[in-house]
Amino acid sequence: MKNDGFLRVAAATPHIRVADCDFNKEAISALLHTAAEQHVGAIVFPELCLTGYTCGDLFHDTTLLQAAEQALGELLEESKAYPLLAVVGLPAAFGSSLYNVAAVFCQGKLLGLTAKSHIPNYSEFYEARHFAPAPHTLVPVTFCGQETVLGCELVYTCMETPEFTVGVEICEDLWVPEPPCAHMAQAGATLLLNTSASDEVIGKANYRRGLVRDQSARLFCAYAYADAGEGESTTDLVFAGHNLIAENGGILAESQPFTTGLTCAEIDLQRLMQERRRANTWNNRFDGPAPIPFSLELPDFPITRSFARLPFVPQDAQDLFGRCEMILHLQAAGLKTRLEHTGVRHAVVGLSGGLDSTLALLVTVRAFDALQLPRKGILAVTIPVLGQPGAQKAMQNSSPVSWEWPSTQYPSTML
Repeated sequence: MKNDGFLRVAAATPHIRVADCDFNKEAISALLHTAAEQHVGAIVFPELCLTGYTCGDLFHDTTLLQAAEQALGELLEESKAYPLLAVVGLPAAFGSSLYNVAAVFCQGKLLGLTAKSHIPNYSEFYEARHFAPAPHTLVPVTFCGQETVLGCELVYTCMETPEFTVGVEICEDLWVPEPPCAHMAQAGATLLLNTSASDEVIGKANYRRGLVRDQSARLFCAYAYADAGEGESTTDLVFAGHNLIAENGGILAESQPFTTGLTCAEIDLQRLMQERRRANTWNNRFDGPAPIPFSLELPDFPITRSFARLPFVPQDAQDLFGRCEMILHLQAAGLKTRLEHTGVRHAVVGLSGGLDSTLALLVTVRAFDALQLPRKGILAVTIPVLGQPGAQKAMQNSSPVSWEWPSTQYPSTML
């Protein structure tokens, strides 16, 4: 696989103007160009970013809808020069319904329009005033002069790199009890892209971060979340452009609040596939929409992602202390249970001078303390090893030591 299975992904927040599709298209175009220069293979922009999320009743204006479609058409034309898959949010009207959609395109081809499934209409959200939920079946449509499909839970697969399979959901779809991304992941999506306009309140950033991180862990996937930011109306809501990229339970990249631009990270597609194959509880799903193929030769790029030299040893001192404490607690708890079950009140620990036997002694002490047994019941015996300095001399000078167990009757269950 090209680039050793790594794919560079970006979540982008442009500086927009509400209802100014030409200005917003130029801002998106500039970020697309920058992403291509940085060898990004997939990029996601915020929800409704071609018009702005806070247009209110202007969403019903035909002039705005036509301008958004025209702006997307211009982006499609420009994208022919960029070797990447892009997701851009905009409103789209079909028949008597208006949908909040994510346009998915690659090198000039409009692959599909993924519509928002869950329309929030609580607290500060009034989306049901404007938008209809996604249709449950695929609807063939013509948009920007191209034949494509409108629907939900659409999956897009790269023919040259099948591991590069993408699912798209829109903002609220992540926050519901049964997110669509679960079905898309089971249908093969290793990369989930969320085009979002999530307003900011105290404490919400931590909750959002947890959602993205946990979903990537649960689904053995990478998850990129692009949030609306600068330029959205502040009449009722404030947007901070909180972009996130997670992989298999870990945050790879995160933007600073109230900033614009690209947030990039390199995801390991091979690792994600291996994790799914290793978990025998992972079930593939074949009853959804057929994957939409696209052709894309991913560019070569230098891998900049770093990996810890000691992956199981935390670099942070406090985390390291906590990990060591947990190791001791785990082992002591197991020994405590064994001692309690067998009725043994004494222990002999051979000390070679190495780390393993030292840990064994510490665990034994903790287990005795937990059972409120006197530590004098522990006998530590030094066992010099020939490879250790001075060990041979110590063995020559040592005298035999005899020791007898106390006359205690042990139950037959001690074994």
